[in-house]
Amino acid sequence: MVEDHVKIADLLRLQAWLSPAFPIGGFSYSHGLEEAVAVGDVDDLESLFVWIEAAVNQGAGRVDGMLLVAAWRAEDAGDHGRLQQVAEIGAAMRGTAELALESKAQGEAFLDTVQAAWPNGAVEAATAAIKQPKINRGVPVAVAVGMIAACHGVPVEYVLPLYLQSFAAGIVSAGVRLIPLGQTDGQRLVARMHPIVERAGGATLEAKFEDIGGATPMIDLASMAHEMRDGRLFRS
Repeated sequence: MVEDHVKIADLLRLQAWLSPAFPIGGFSYSHGLEEAVAVGDVDDLESLFVWIEAAVNQGAGRVDGMLLVAAWRAEDAGDHGRLQQVAEIGAAMRGTAELALESKAQGEAFLDTVQAAWPNGAVEAATAAIKQPKINRGVPVAVAVGMIAACHGVPVEYVLPLYLQSFAAGIVSAGVRLIPLGQTDGQRLVARMHPIVERAGGATLEAKFEDIGGATPMIDLASMAHEMRDGRLFRS
């Protein structure tokens, strides 16, 4: 359960780590949205909402939430073997090369930046363990966030919904630029996502890790097509 008294230090760290301004390159990824806009599948506020809702509930948001919780719990228990397994599964849970890049590049940048600004011995040890298998040379961003939050003693009940909110807001930002939409419409969309993110976070905390998985074929197909598109604005 979340403590009645929220620690301000935890909230300050999470605000910094999950801010759009945190330097992990999140602005350069659209999660397949650029292709969807180009072919007319997403062209207004409502269709963008449907795209993001699917990503959070059935796609990478669901998968990442479960990876984050599993990584947090493994590190909190001091089980680096389990942490390696979570990272291995996370590396496989992307449908396309671009979506894998989106996750791993941001994960590596997150690890490097947090450790440079908030050095922590537990993070150093966990990172060495997680990268020991060859398959884990790149750490998925959700695994990195969950692991680091546990190392810093930030409760998973705090970090999970804020991570999902940040994931959704990143796609909103891409949509504002691509469709385009006004900044106020973008914030209306962020507000509409709040109850969805809250429910998704609650369901993720109660789920079994064995249930990990998602199905958003339209996003995967858009990402596959985007890999071949000339003149791309985004990396995914």
